Amino acid sequence: MFKGKPPFSLYQRYFQNMHQPGPIAVFDSGYGGLTILNDLLSSFPEYDFTYLGDNARSPYGGRSFDVVYRYTLQAVKSLFAMGSPLVILACNTASAKALRTIQQIDLPHIDASRRVLGVIRPSAEKIGELTQSGCVGVLGTTGTVLSESYPLEIKKLFPHIRVEQEACPMWVPLVENNEHLSEGAHFFVKKNIENLFKKAPETDTIILGCTHYPLLKPVIKKHVPAGVRIISQGPIVAESLKDYFARHPEMESRISRNNRCLFYTTEHPNKFSQTASIFMDREITAIRLEY
Repeated sequence: MFKGKPPFSLYQRYFQNMHQPGPIAVFDSGYGGLTILNDLLSSFPEYDFTYLGDNARSPYGGRSFDVVYRYTLQAVKSLFAMGSPLVILACNTASAKALRTIQQIDLPHIDASRRVLGVIRPSAEKIGELTQSGCVGVLGTTGTVLSESYPLEIKKLFPHIRVEQEACPMWVPLVENNEHLSEGAHFFVKKNIENLFKKAPETDTIILGCTHYPLLKPVIKKHVPAGVRIISQGPIVAESLKDYFARHPEMESRISRNNRCLFYTTEHPNKFSQTASIFMDREITAIRLEY
């Protein structure tokens, strides 16, 4: 339920608007998904969007598969109840640990006409046309790295590509504490990138496997060898969604178009709004959502 006076009854709206046009929902464990949202807003300016950050329980990176799945399913159900026919899991950890189960087990029972998409598959599909050396690095949270989702997805599509990973547990706190351009950020970024290149010096393409990491890109560029590509997920996800709508016009027709974006958080809305400005570069007003 919502803290304070809710703008609507979630479940009343769900049953009333099951087949009415609704917003594209973007879910993240915290703030990082806002980097994905920025690119989606640029690519689909006329569409409506809803963003939900589970900031009260973030980060997801070190949590178990079962916990991440349970939290993510709660978010998906809430976003469906708010009228979204399509939910994008902008969180790499949620995409890695919850997406497949939700798609295969839960959606047929919740509403088979709705869809949940992730961010790992689109990045994996793109990588084949980017690497020349055939060696790709993935920088991600501990949870995403341990899930092996990127190596598995890339190997399905491009068996010849070698994938090396490096967990970067300090990067998200650096971003969320607005320390991503500090000397401390340089220390940790340099250390993790050196670890990656020790494992695979021939790496020519790096995937930023966490939606927080694009804010560290200026620092990352200073510590990678010249000529190495650094891939952010936002533009790839936006391009992939365009392709998805071209292949599924029945879903695109269900998206409402009022050029409106609403923000929800499980944390205090003022705190969310203040930190979100780091990612959005503009003021926003958030609404608190409690499960």
